[in-house]
Amino acid sequence: MRIGELARRAGVSTRSLRYYEQHGLISARRAANGYREYQEDDVRLVSEIRTLLTNGFTLDDARPFVECLRSGHSSGGECAGSVEVYRRKLEEIDSEIRTLLARRAEVAAQLCSGCVFKGEK
Repeated sequence: MRIGELARRAGVSTRSLRYYEQHGLISARRAANGYREYQEDDVRLVSEIRTLLTNGFTLDDARPFVECLRSGHSSGGECAGSVEVYRRKLEEIDSEIRTLLARRAEVAAQLCSGCVFKGEK
């Protein structure tokens, strides 16, 4: 399939596909006329990449998932490298949550001190 069809089926732009290709996540064969040609499996790869990026993962994070799918697994998250990325990402998210909770507590404390100052509750 050509780049436009892959983009449509995977729900991304052709520019995104070129970007993924530039970073080695997908690859295309070239037809005699120079057009990129993709395989049916590339729809799944691109969908996996898109889902990961939407959820805050980077292109480098996506690499083990793509490799896992290419090796024949039914899910990109079934391989050890992918599981490690998931664990690292969860640690990052937990850290962000702790930071946000601390910031929230500080803002709430400032609000309460402002309420007491003005005689409000």
